[in-house]
Amino acid sequence: MDNQREVREFLTSRRARITPDQAGLPAGTRRRVPGLRRSEVAALADVSVEYYAKLERGHVAGVSPAVLEAVARALRLDEAERAHLLHLARAADGSDALTRPRRRATRQWKAHRSLQWTLDAVTAGPAFVRNGRMDLLAANQLARAFYHDVYADPHNQANLARFNFLDPASRRFYPDWDQAADIAVAILRTEAGRDPHDKDLHDLVGELSTRSDAFRTRWGAHNVRHHGTGTKRYHHHAVGDLTLAYEGLEMAAEPGLTLTVYTAEPGSPSEEGLRLLASWAATQEAQTASHEATG
Repeated sequence: MDNQREVREFLTSRRARITPDQAGLPAGTRRRVPGLRRSEVAALADVSVEYYAKLERGHVAGVSPAVLEAVARALRLDEAERAHLLHLARAADGSDALTRPRRRATRQWKAHRSLQWTLDAVTAGPAFVRNGRMDLLAANQLARAFYHDVYADPHNQANLARFNFLDPASRRFYPDWDQAADIAVAILRTEAGRDPHDKDLHDLVGELSTRSDAFRTRWGAHNVRHHGTGTKRYHHHAVGDLTLAYEGLEMAAEPGLTLTVYTAEPGSPSEEGLRLLASWAATQEAQTASHEATG
């Protein structure tokens, strides 16, 4: 991806969202730009207007960490946004070449036996491994049943972002579809900053931008996020509504991959729903095995 363009659009979008009042500055009159002026960001970051203008044009190669931190504070960046800016700066000066985790092509990666054993040991909720492109790489039985719609259509290629934006079934699966769409794009945008040389990610973003107006609009917003814990609502075609908490764990042995586990509140209808899902999954697998045996 064009690093200078990425930096320019990211900084411009962050500056546009901050009001003078939020920054503790007088609003004044006849403001021609949304949010802060460049001169105001420069003053808050304690750099010259000319220097900040250079940064906002995308020239961040060689910029010191102290200046980047000052700009992050001036723009009120959260942790995910701050990390994204640092990743863009490292990519600009080439320093990410040594620190970037070694990436495997998705089609060649396979969960080693002990990882699959770990996933299969989780029996009360869906557990799966995904990469930053949102490819489902490994899953336990409940996760395969939970994401049945994702796996059912081969055009999705077991990719959650492709399912979200290109498969009509996602509108039923995600009752809060707009929220799910925002999260999916923010995860991809974060990955693009972390690993700007990922060709598979470039191809996925190009495909989704071409085929989905909803994706293209969100991609242009340059929003990023750390996606580690929270609660989401789902509607599974076999068991109905589910409200599930999730925990995402970065895998030390496989940099760039995340192990996610979904659970339900004890004693809740969603916990009963997961038990029903487990029963449904077992029935589905038994029927599949029977068909294969008689086929």
